Amino acid sequence: MPRRNTNKVVTGLKTDNRLQKLRQRMAEKELNGIFISHPENRRYLSLFDGSAGYLFITQQKAILATDFRYIEQAEKQASGYEIFRVTGQMPEWFPKLLGDFNLNILGFESGEVTFALYRQLTEILSKIESKLKLVPTDGIVETLRAVKEPEEIEMITQAARLSDAAADYISGEIREGMTEIELAWELEKFMRERGSQAMPFEIIIASGPNGAMAHHKPSEYAIKAGEPVILDLGARCGGYTSDLTRTVWLGAPDDKLKKVYDIVLGAQLTALAVIQEGMTGAEADNLARTVIQEAGYAEAFGHGLGHGVGLATHELPRVGAGSPDKLENGMVFTIEPGIYLSGWGGVRIEDMVVMENGKARAISGARKTQK
Repeated sequence: MPRRNTNKVVTGLKTDNRLQKLRQRMAEKELNGIFISHPENRRYLSLFDGSAGYLFITQQKAILATDFRYIEQAEKQASGYEIFRVTGQMPEWFPKLLGDFNLNILGFESGEVTFALYRQLTEILSKIESKLKLVPTDGIVETLRAVKEPEEIEMITQAARLSDAAADYISGEIREGMTEIELAWELEKFMRERGSQAMPFEIIIASGPNGAMAHHKPSEYAIKAGEPVILDLGARCGGYTSDLTRTVWLGAPDDKLKKVYDIVLGAQLTALAVIQEGMTGAEADNLARTVIQEAGYAEAFGHGLGHGVGLATHELPRVGAGSPDKLENGMVFTIEPGIYLSGWGGVRIEDMVVMENGKARAISGARKTQK
């Protein structure tokens, strides 16, 4: 029987301040306008969550271009935007969108626009003898998204509560002989019945030797007593996601599992306690990495310490070796060290944190030790 959704609905998100910040950056980069095609950036700037559409933003205008399927939805969600109805194929309607703006330089998202589309856009602009120059941009909106507003943090926190509850629930439901697929479904069902939107990513269940693969897909492998089981899951509330990892086991852990688990937990707790505002992602990563290196498992920790979380499960800031991203108050990111040993398995422990008053405050709260 589905459980009642008890999530609090968070309202109050507005785009005026976001557009103002974007326009400031456009001015700094001498862009007359910008063409937004990245889905999460489109949603962040307009609140429109349909699956198709583009934003065209200048210093004076904000236009949402979409097709007939989403016109009514766009009018309801994208307050302050002029709605442009798309007819025909892209890029045939592109000159009509530009209208009489007489722009010289239009930025586009280089990580989202394919070379094929870029070539089509330039060809149609040449055909109509437009003097408009298309200029690639990188990360203009993503860096804005990295620092969360209070309402965004609240929605992420709601999603975290769901994934916390699911992880705590499932640790008491795991039985020897259950398959990874069965366990993944139990977790998804638990969160969906309690109000989560679609899963932000495919749940990872990696038990026994499968745990040596950091992003193993759930399989028919049957869970065995004494083997580590990595649970990596997330929920989605109001479009915002959570990301949580716990490592559990059935029965009593042997000495190797206890040792590896304690090393990873020590690395994670060290990072949680010491990370400060102003550190780079690389400096934060090094806090946990040093603990694992000194324990003799340097080669077994092959990924970065964490990543930003928001409308997307992976976004800025990047918290890993070589990352220059500065950690600022309002940023939400993960801290997830791990050790992966081929033929044996792995241990990963992941929490989301928000930088607050110069320190990392944990948003996740699922148990890290078993009863």
